[in-house]
Amino acid sequence: MTRAGPPPGVLAVDSGGSGLRAALAVHGKVHGAPLASSQPVRTGPRGIDAGHLLEQLLPMARRLMADAEVAELAAVAVGAAGLATLGDELRAELPSALERELGVTRLALAADAVTAYMGALGGQRGAVVAAGTGMIAVGTDLASWHRADGWGHLLGDCGGGAWIGRAGLEAAFRAFDGRPGGSAVLRARAEGMFGPLPGLPGLLYPRTDRPAVLAAFAPEVAACAESDPVAGDILRAAAHSIAESAAAVCPPSGEPEVALTGGLFELGAPLLVPLRKELAERLPHARQVPAAGDPLHGAVLIAVDLANGELALPRDHRMLYVVTSEA
Repeated sequence: MTRAGPPPGVLAVDSGGSGLRAALAVHGKVHGAPLASSQPVRTGPRGIDAGHLLEQLLPMARRLMADAEVAELAAVAVGAAGLATLGDELRAELPSALERELGVTRLALAADAVTAYMGALGGQRGAVVAAGTGMIAVGTDLASWHRADGWGHLLGDCGGGAWIGRAGLEAAFRAFDGRPGGSAVLRARAEGMFGPLPGLPGLLYPRTDRPAVLAAFAPEVAACAESDPVAGDILRAAAHSIAESAAAVCPPSGEPEVALTGGLFELGAPLLVPLRKELAERLPHARQVPAAGDPLHGAVLIAVDLANGELALPRDHRMLYVVTSEA
């Protein structure tokens, strides 16, 4: 496909568990450094809090526009964690609010898995695994979206950072109790990080950021994987679960691409070696490729394509919700 000329200015937003980032692209290229807030957007009875998102985003957007000397925006793309299940308020309120405050007439609201997909693979057929504290796989044949897992640390996110960390801490407690399946190595690592194990439940359970606390132990598990069989088994089990999710969403025919994106894969070889082996066995027809960019980069691409009238990704009320209100 031959792309038309890039629009004068588009705004891209990545809203996730670690905060909110915004970037302005002029003539298709990001202008200056993105702006960021370390405060995650709140969720309330109606899901993601549109007012709280706007409270953070609007000052960033106006500053970016002023710095780039952009008077109006051709399009905005917002990638938001939880949009698929918690996005009703955003879909109801963000289009009119952004049109009122910034004159935006073209808006794409995307699940963060979609912006991760676009950042990693662009508009190609395939599958992307986005993994950090949690884990979700998303795939498309460019006709519809398919997702697997991403159900949170209590119901899923199998193979993600919180899952690995929780499994490592379970092995530590098994060693403390003298039960089978324990790891003295992981027990020592856990006590070094959290103190005496009997005190850990009282520290962990009242916290609202339990998934992040659990995920903080995942690097300790990876660091022990070569020397400790229990830690190694945990990483291999994580790789197995991640590959299952990728296989569930990848187009079954042709030569789709598969990419991995997210901080979890910074664990390196203890996870990546068994994962790449699992992916090759489960998806022999797919080509494993490095991710081209991150979710903010994906939001930029979506905004540019939307402004140019070239957004080819499949529309979906929960995964990729597009609103245009041309005068």
